[in-house]
Amino acid sequence: MTAKSIEFMEVGPRDGLQNEKTIISTQDKLELIGRAIEAGARRIEVTSFVNPRRVPQMADAAEVCAGLPDAQGVLYTGLVLNAKGGERAIETGRIHELGAVCVASDRFAIANQGQTSLESVEAAKTLIAMAKDAGLRGQATIGASFGCPFEGEIAEDHVIAMAQALAEADPVEIALADTIGVADPAHVGRLVSSVVEVIAPIPVRVHFHNTRGTGIANVWAAVQAGATIVDAALGGLGGCPFAPGAAGNVSSEDVVYMLHRAGVGTGMDLAKLIDANAWLSGVMDRTLPSMVARAPAFPKPAETMPA
Repeated sequence: MTAKSIEFMEVGPRDGLQNEKTIISTQDKLELIGRAIEAGARRIEVTSFVNPRRVPQMADAAEVCAGLPDAQGVLYTGLVLNAKGGERAIETGRIHELGAVCVASDRFAIANQGQTSLESVEAAKTLIAMAKDAGLRGQATIGASFGCPFEGEIAEDHVIAMAQALAEADPVEIALADTIGVADPAHVGRLVSSVVEVIAPIPVRVHFHNTRGTGIANVWAAVQAGATIVDAALGGLGGCPFAPGAAGNVSSEDVVYMLHRAGVGTGMDLAKLIDANAWLSGVMDRTLPSMVARAPAFPKPAETMPA
Protein backbone atom coordinates (compact mmCIF):
# COMPACT_ATOMS: atom_id res chain seq x y z
CA MET A 1 0.00 0.00 0.00
CA THR A 2 1.48 3.33 -1.06
CA ALA A 3 1.88 5.98 1.66
CA LYS A 4 -0.26 9.12 1.51
CA SER A 5 2.78 11.26 2.28
CA ILE A 6 6.53 11.07 2.80
CA GLU A 7 9.04 13.30 4.58
CA PHE A 8 11.22 15.18 2.11
CA MET A 9 14.93 15.79 2.76
CA GLU A 10 16.73 18.38 0.60
CA VAL A 11 20.40 17.41 0.28
CA GLY A 12 21.47 19.85 -2.44
CA PRO A 13 23.58 22.15 -0.25
CA ARG A 14 25.79 19.20 0.77
CA ASP A 15 25.54 16.23 -1.56
CA GLY A 16 24.49 18.34 -4.51
CA LEU A 17 27.51 20.61 -4.30
CA GLN A 18 30.27 18.52 -2.71
CA ASN A 19 31.63 17.12 -5.99
CA GLU A 20 31.58 20.40 -7.91
CA LYS A 21 35.03 21.59 -8.99
CA THR A 22 34.11 25.28 -8.94
CA ILE A 23 33.88 26.48 -5.34
CA ILE A 24 30.42 27.86 -4.63
CA SER A 25 30.36 30.91 -2.37
CA THR A 26 29.00 30.69 1.16
CA GLN A 27 26.46 33.35 0.22
CA ASP A 28 25.13 31.23 -2.64
CA LYS A 29 24.97 28.14 -0.43
CA LEU A 30 22.88 30.11 2.06
CA GLU A 31 20.68 31.39 -0.76
CA LEU A 32 20.14 27.79 -1.87
CA ILE A 33 19.13 26.83 1.66
CA GLY A 34 16.77 29.79 1.88
CA ARG A 35 15.13 28.91 -1.42
CA ALA A 36 14.68 25.31 -0.29
CA ILE A 37 12.93 26.54 2.85
CA GLU A 38 10.72 28.84 0.79
CA ALA A 39 9.78 25.85 -1.38
CA GLY A 40 8.67 23.93 1.70
CA ALA A 41 11.73 21.95 2.83
CA ARG A 42 11.66 21.27 6.56
CA ARG A 43 14.74 19.03 6.64
CA ILE A 44 17.90 20.17 4.88
CA GLU A 45 21.36 18.63 4.81
CA VAL A 46 23.24 21.92 4.91
CA THR A 47 26.91 20.87 4.91
CA SER A 48 29.43 18.23 5.94
CA PHE A 49 32.14 18.44 8.57
CA VAL A 50 34.91 16.62 6.75
CA ASN A 51 38.57 17.24 5.98
CA PRO A 52 38.59 20.35 3.74
CA ARG A 53 41.67 19.06 1.91
CA ARG A 54 39.67 16.04 0.77
CA VAL A 55 36.39 17.88 0.09
CA PRO A 56 37.28 21.54 -0.58
CA GLN A 57 33.67 22.47 -1.39
CA MET A 58 32.73 21.90 2.28
CA ALA A 59 35.59 23.95 3.77
CA ASP A 60 33.15 26.70 4.81
CA ALA A 61 30.94 24.45 6.95
CA ALA A 62 31.22 26.70 10.03
CA GLU A 63 30.49 29.83 7.98
CA VAL A 64 27.43 28.23 6.38
CA CYS A 65 26.12 27.25 9.81
CA ALA A 66 26.72 30.75 11.17
CA GLY A 67 24.54 32.18 8.40
CA LEU A 68 21.66 29.72 8.62
CA PRO A 69 18.28 31.42 8.93
CA ASP A 70 16.22 30.96 12.07
CA ALA A 71 13.39 29.15 10.34
CA GLN A 72 10.57 27.80 12.50
CA GLY A 73 10.17 24.04 12.19
CA VAL A 74 13.21 23.50 9.95
CA LEU A 75 15.82 20.89 10.91
CA TYR A 76 19.40 21.35 9.76
CA THR A 77 21.56 18.25 9.29
CA GLY A 78 25.34 18.11 9.19
CA LEU A 79 27.04 15.05 7.73
CA VAL A 80 29.91 13.76 9.88
CA LEU A 81 32.31 10.84 9.41
CA ASN A 82 34.11 10.79 12.75
CA ALA A 83 34.15 12.23 16.25
CA LYS A 84 36.16 15.28 15.20
CA GLY A 85 33.53 16.12 12.62
CA GLY A 86 30.81 15.54 15.18
CA GLU A 87 32.47 17.92 17.61
CA ARG A 88 32.81 20.59 14.91
CA ALA A 89 29.12 20.25 14.03
CA ILE A 90 28.02 20.47 17.66
CA GLU A 91 30.22 23.50 18.29
CA THR A 92 28.39 25.54 15.64
CA GLY A 93 25.26 25.53 17.81
CA ARG A 94 23.15 25.53 14.62
CA ILE A 95 22.97 21.87 13.65
CA HIS A 96 19.93 19.92 14.86
CA GLU A 97 20.96 16.51 13.59
CA LEU A 98 24.20 14.62 13.01
CA GLY A 99 24.16 12.42 9.92
CA ALA A 100 26.61 9.54 10.34
CA VAL A 101 27.74 7.37 7.44
CA CYS A 102 28.80 3.76 7.25
CA VAL A 103 29.61 1.89 4.05
CA ALA A 104 28.56 -1.57 2.89
CA SER A 105 31.93 -2.62 1.43
CA ASP A 106 35.41 -2.63 2.90
CA ARG A 107 37.20 -1.05 -0.06
CA PHE A 108 34.76 1.85 -0.36
CA ALA A 109 34.65 2.33 3.43
CA ILE A 110 38.45 2.57 3.46
CA ALA A 111 38.44 5.04 0.54
CA ASN A 112 35.64 7.12 2.10
CA GLN A 113 36.66 7.20 5.75
CA GLY A 114 39.70 5.01 6.34
CA GLN A 115 38.02 2.05 8.03
CA THR A 116 36.40 -1.26 7.19
CA SER A 117 32.67 -1.69 6.69
CA LEU A 118 32.09 -3.11 10.18
CA GLU A 119 34.33 -0.46 11.74
CA SER A 120 32.25 2.21 9.99
CA VAL A 121 29.11 0.80 11.62
CA GLU A 122 30.66 1.11 15.07
CA ALA A 123 31.81 4.65 14.28
CA ALA A 124 28.29 5.57 13.19
CA LYS A 125 26.84 4.18 16.40
CA THR A 126 29.32 6.30 18.39
CA LEU A 127 28.26 9.41 16.46
CA ILE A 128 24.58 8.71 17.11
CA ALA A 129 25.37 8.50 20.83
CA MET A 130 27.40 11.72 20.58
CA ALA A 131 24.43 13.49 19.01
CA LYS A 132 22.10 12.30 21.74
CA ASP A 133 24.52 13.36 24.47
CA ALA A 134 24.53 16.85 22.94
CA GLY A 135 20.73 16.98 22.83
CA LEU A 136 20.63 16.53 19.06
CA ARG A 137 19.10 13.97 16.72
CA GLY A 138 21.31 11.24 15.30
CA GLN A 139 20.72 9.31 12.09
CA ALA A 140 22.82 7.01 9.92
CA THR A 141 23.18 6.22 6.23
CA ILE A 142 24.47 2.95 4.79
CA GLY A 143 26.43 4.01 1.72
CA ALA A 144 26.79 1.73 -1.32
CA SER A 145 23.83 -0.34 -0.12
CA PHE A 146 23.02 -1.47 -3.65
CA GLY A 147 26.50 -1.77 -5.15
CA CYS A 148 30.13 -0.72 -4.70
CA PRO A 149 32.38 1.01 -7.26
CA PHE A 150 35.29 -1.22 -6.20
CA GLU A 151 33.75 -4.55 -5.13
CA GLY A 152 30.64 -4.71 -7.30
CA GLU A 153 27.59 -6.51 -5.93
CA ILE A 154 26.76 -6.16 -2.25
CA ALA A 155 25.00 -9.00 -0.42
CA GLU A 156 21.56 -7.94 0.76
CA ASP A 157 22.00 -9.93 3.98
CA HIS A 158 25.08 -7.86 4.80
CA VAL A 159 23.16 -4.58 4.45
CA ILE A 160 20.29 -5.94 6.54
CA ALA A 161 22.76 -6.98 9.27
CA MET A 162 24.32 -3.51 9.20
CA ALA A 163 20.90 -1.93 9.63
CA GLN A 164 20.15 -4.22 12.58
CA ALA A 165 23.44 -3.25 14.21
CA LEU A 166 22.78 0.46 13.67
CA ALA A 167 19.29 0.09 15.15
CA GLU A 168 20.92 -0.85 18.47
CA ALA A 169 21.98 2.82 18.76
CA ASP A 170 18.33 3.92 18.30
CA PRO A 171 18.83 6.54 15.56
CA VAL A 172 15.91 8.64 14.39
CA GLU A 173 16.15 6.80 11.05
CA ILE A 174 18.42 4.60 8.95
CA ALA A 175 19.01 5.40 5.29
CA LEU A 176 19.87 3.11 2.40
CA ALA A 177 21.97 4.95 -0.17
CA ASP A 178 22.57 3.98 -3.78
CA THR A 179 25.79 5.98 -3.86
CA ILE A 180 26.78 5.11 -7.43
CA GLY A 181 23.34 4.75 -9.01
CA VAL A 182 23.31 1.03 -9.81
CA ALA A 183 20.05 -0.02 -8.11
CA ASP A 184 16.96 -1.26 -9.89
CA PRO A 185 13.36 -1.14 -8.59
CA ALA A 186 13.16 -4.87 -7.85
CA HIS A 187 16.34 -4.78 -5.76
CA VAL A 188 15.14 -1.64 -4.02
CA GLY A 189 11.78 -3.15 -3.17
CA ARG A 190 13.34 -6.28 -1.68
CA LEU A 191 15.99 -4.52 0.38
CA VAL A 192 13.83 -1.66 1.64
CA SER A 193 11.01 -4.00 2.72
CA SER A 194 13.50 -6.28 4.49
CA VAL A 195 15.14 -3.41 6.36
CA VAL A 196 11.77 -1.86 7.24
CA GLU A 197 10.80 -5.17 8.82
CA VAL A 198 13.96 -5.74 10.86
CA ILE A 199 14.43 -2.20 12.26
CA ALA A 200 10.79 -1.26 12.95
CA PRO A 201 9.66 1.11 14.39
CA ILE A 202 12.76 3.04 13.26
CA PRO A 203 11.89 4.56 9.86
CA VAL A 204 13.80 3.96 6.63
CA ARG A 205 15.10 6.85 4.52
CA VAL A 206 16.33 6.38 0.95
CA HIS A 207 18.98 8.20 -1.05
CA PHE A 208 19.28 7.56 -4.79
CA HIS A 209 21.62 8.74 -7.52
CA ASN A 210 20.44 8.81 -11.11
CA THR A 211 23.69 7.65 -12.72
CA ARG A 212 21.97 5.07 -14.92
CA GLY A 213 18.54 6.66 -15.22
CA THR A 214 16.79 4.44 -12.66
CA GLY A 215 16.67 6.93 -9.78
CA ILE A 216 13.04 8.01 -10.00
CA ALA A 217 11.81 4.44 -10.49
CA ASN A 218 13.83 3.47 -7.43
CA VAL A 219 12.24 6.23 -5.34
CA TRP A 220 8.79 4.89 -6.28
CA ALA A 221 9.76 1.31 -5.47
CA ALA A 222 11.16 2.41 -2.11
CA VAL A 223 8.03 4.35 -1.14
CA GLN A 224 5.85 1.38 -2.07
CA ALA A 225 8.11 -0.88 0.01
CA GLY A 226 7.74 1.26 3.14
CA ALA A 227 10.39 3.99 3.05
CA THR A 228 8.96 7.15 4.63
CA ILE A 229 11.76 9.69 4.06
CA VAL A 230 13.23 10.53 0.64
CA ASP A 231 16.41 12.48 -0.14
CA ALA A 232 16.71 14.61 -3.26
CA ALA A 233 18.86 17.49 -4.50
CA LEU A 234 17.69 20.61 -6.30
CA GLY A 235 18.45 20.35 -10.00
CA GLY A 236 19.75 16.79 -9.72
CA LEU A 237 23.30 17.85 -8.86
CA GLY A 238 25.60 15.57 -6.89
CA GLY A 239 28.24 12.92 -6.73
CA CYS A 240 30.81 11.45 -4.36
CA PRO A 241 34.50 12.41 -4.46
CA PHE A 242 35.45 8.86 -3.42
CA ALA A 243 33.13 6.90 -5.73
CA PRO A 244 34.39 6.81 -9.33
CA GLY A 245 31.61 7.45 -11.84
CA ALA A 246 29.01 8.60 -9.30
CA ALA A 247 26.65 11.12 -10.89
CA GLY A 248 23.87 13.36 -9.61
CA ASN A 249 21.19 12.74 -7.05
CA VAL A 250 17.59 12.32 -8.06
CA SER A 251 16.36 15.87 -8.51
CA SER A 252 14.01 17.47 -6.04
CA GLU A 253 11.76 18.71 -8.83
CA ASP A 254 11.46 15.31 -10.49
CA VAL A 255 10.79 13.49 -7.22
CA VAL A 256 8.16 16.00 -6.10
CA TYR A 257 6.42 15.98 -9.50
CA MET A 258 6.24 12.19 -9.57
CA LEU A 259 5.01 11.79 -6.01
CA HIS A 260 2.44 14.58 -6.27
CA ARG A 261 1.04 13.15 -9.51
CA ALA A 262 0.76 9.79 -7.74
CA GLY A 263 -1.13 11.34 -4.82
CA VAL A 264 1.77 11.18 -2.34
CA GLY A 265 2.28 14.40 -0.38
CA THR A 266 5.74 15.91 0.18
CA GLY A 267 5.01 19.33 1.66
CA MET A 268 6.95 20.89 -1.22
CA ASP A 269 5.92 23.58 -3.73
CA LEU A 270 6.91 22.39 -7.21
CA ALA A 271 6.64 25.82 -8.83
CA LYS A 272 9.03 27.30 -6.27
CA LEU A 273 11.46 24.41 -6.80
CA ILE A 274 11.44 25.11 -10.54
CA ASP A 275 12.11 28.81 -9.85
CA ALA A 276 14.99 27.79 -7.59
CA ASN A 277 16.31 25.55 -10.37
CA ALA A 278 16.47 28.56 -12.70
CA TRP A 279 18.41 30.52 -10.10
CA LEU A 280 20.82 27.64 -9.40
CA SER A 281 21.40 27.10 -13.12
CA GLY A 282 22.66 30.67 -13.23
CA VAL A 283 24.98 30.09 -10.29
CA MET A 284 26.37 26.91 -11.86
CA ASP A 285 26.43 28.50 -15.35
CA ARG A 286 24.87 25.45 -16.97
CA THR A 287 21.57 23.64 -17.44
CA LEU A 288 20.96 21.25 -14.55
CA PRO A 289 20.04 17.56 -14.98
CA SER A 290 16.46 17.87 -13.69
CA MET A 291 13.91 16.88 -16.34
CA VAL A 292 10.79 18.51 -14.89
CA ALA A 293 12.38 21.97 -14.74
CA ARG A 294 13.00 21.80 -18.51
CA ALA A 295 9.57 20.48 -19.45
CA PRO A 296 6.36 22.47 -20.02
CA ALA A 297 4.17 22.81 -16.92
CA PHE A 298 1.58 20.06 -16.54
CA PRO A 299 -1.22 20.43 -15.91
CA LYS A 300 -1.17 24.00 -17.16
CA PRO A 301 -2.37 26.68 -14.73
CA ALA A 302 -6.06 27.43 -15.26
CA GLU A 303 -5.40 30.98 -16.45
CA THR A 304 -3.30 29.71 -19.39
CA MET A 305 -5.83 27.11 -20.57
CA PRO A 306 -7.75 27.92 -23.76
CA ALA A 307 -11.39 28.95 -23.26
